[in-house]
Amino acid sequence: MQIEESRISVEQRGHILLIGLNRPAKRNAFDRQMLSEMAAAFAELEQNDDVRCGVLFAHGEMFTAGLDLANVAPTVMAGENLDDENSVVDPLGLDANKLRTKPMVAAVHGKCLTIGIELLLAMDVRVASENAVFAQIEIKRGIFPFGGATLRFPETAGWGNAMRWLLTGDEFGAAEALRIGLVQEVVEHGRQLDKAIEIAEMIARQAPLGVQATIASARKMQSEGFDAAARDLLPQVLKLFKSDDAREGVQSFIERRDGNFTGR
Repeated sequence: MQIEESRISVEQRGHILLIGLNRPAKRNAFDRQMLSEMAAAFAELEQNDDVRCGVLFAHGEMFTAGLDLANVAPTVMAGENLDDENSVVDPLGLDANKLRTKPMVAAVHGKCLTIGIELLLAMDVRVASENAVFAQIEIKRGIFPFGGATLRFPETAGWGNAMRWLLTGDEFGAAEALRIGLVQEVVEHGRQLDKAIEIAEMIARQAPLGVQATIASARKMQSEGFDAAARDLLPQVLKLFKSDDAREGVQSFIERRDGNFTGR
């Protein structure tokens, strides 16, 4: 029996987990195996207590050409979910029961099509190479984005900016991605991964419980609205005040030094 080569690379560096799209010969197009391996990598991010932040990037000349439709279309047409039912985390963040709690930073370069944009929208911070080119081209294939772009793109970029690209399938570059908030920084080509790691390491130096509570609070606003999220602020911060990290945070403030946080 032939063993398929890995489609996703995973490397831990200190408190950072690097997750790489690694099917360059096929333009990093996502088939079922690659989707499954990515879910497994995100599960490692979630379950490894020593990991505090993840970085998503791509090997090869581009981020991704999108879905490998020849491979995944039969699954979709059968009405089956592309997400593995046994997965712990949904990388696209569409399953409310499988949301990651740890932050993710993305580094994108070259072409970033369809599910690539949807993955970026599901991340927390995005860095782009100046050579990055984006397109949500499902509309040109007779379908529409079903990995979250219709939900998150208008929220991120504003209705008009999102529809400009969702309804035409046109390409746009890194400068436009920065303007509409799809990415937060644009850097010289070749520096995008270094910059993403730099940001991830900065996040990892903060109190892990506080970082996760920040993400959870913002998500509650998205899913349940302002009032529900506002009611939850004081109860959640009171929990944090009882943590070792909060005590360390106060002590480091008094001693005028950086905190040494343990996630407890």
